[in-house]
Amino acid sequence: MTDFDTRRLAFGDALRRLRVEAGLSGKQLAQLAGWPPSKVSRMETANQSVADSDVVVYCRLTGAGEAVESELRQELREIRLEAASWKRQLRTGNSARQEYGKQLEHDAERIRLFEIAMVPGLVQTAEYARYMFEAVAVLHQNRLDVAESVERRMARQEVLYRPRTEVQIVCSEAGLRHPIAPPQVMVGQLDRLLALAGMSTLRLAVLPMDVQLTAVPQHGFVIIDDMALVETVNTEMTVTDPDDLARFHRLFDVLLAASLEGPAARAVLHRLIEQYGALGG
Repeated sequence: MTDFDTRRLAFGDALRRLRVEAGLSGKQLAQLAGWPPSKVSRMETANQSVADSDVVVYCRLTGAGEAVESELRQELREIRLEAASWKRQLRTGNSARQEYGKQLEHDAERIRLFEIAMVPGLVQTAEYARYMFEAVAVLHQNRLDVAESVERRMARQEVLYRPRTEVQIVCSEAGLRHPIAPPQVMVGQLDRLLALAGMSTLRLAVLPMDVQLTAVPQHGFVIIDDMALVETVNTEMTVTDPDDLARFHRLFDVLLAASLEGPAARAVLHRLIEQYGALGG
């Protein structure tokens, strides 16, 4: 058992002690909370993830004080950060994370995606993605499962063709200029963006390098319905707080408004293709 697993079990046991000290059975607490009967047992045995709102309910129904509630909520935040760390997520390779991404996107009503230093994953070609996964494996020293990761990333892109899902993607020109792969691969990737730019189920925009912004992005992010994901060098943060989500939407609105679409975006892509083509000889 890992230290992380031990920590999760200890957290569940802390919830159980609150319930027992309040004289409540698991069934009684579930009824008071309006939860399925098995939820209490699953959370206390670390067989189900615990939300911040669940901790609040536990503390209120068991009469725990504000200090206990604050301590438990902080511990939960630290556990979730550890769970989201790339060291843990990528310990068996990158393909599992691609499958998780597909699950998140499968039933989404709206996806808003911005990348600042690379081509966004949902519109990458297989060859471009291969270079990305190789670079990730070197950085995080995880298992090299490039072929499987590429296959699953390509499978994720079926969401681009579903009319029921609104997909908006902003590519920064800086990210398109960054030579993640050799020139011939970059040309293929930009050709792919040209083809996608004309799709009716996708809104694809290019944020030019010379545009003045009223809000400056410091990292890429994706908003999937009522959550946002932010990748840093060591972890992936999940944001669900309504105020924070509103802030991400405002930033995306600023970026989208400043971006080029249609013929203007395609002109940028054609120009970059010519430049990479010249480099490739």
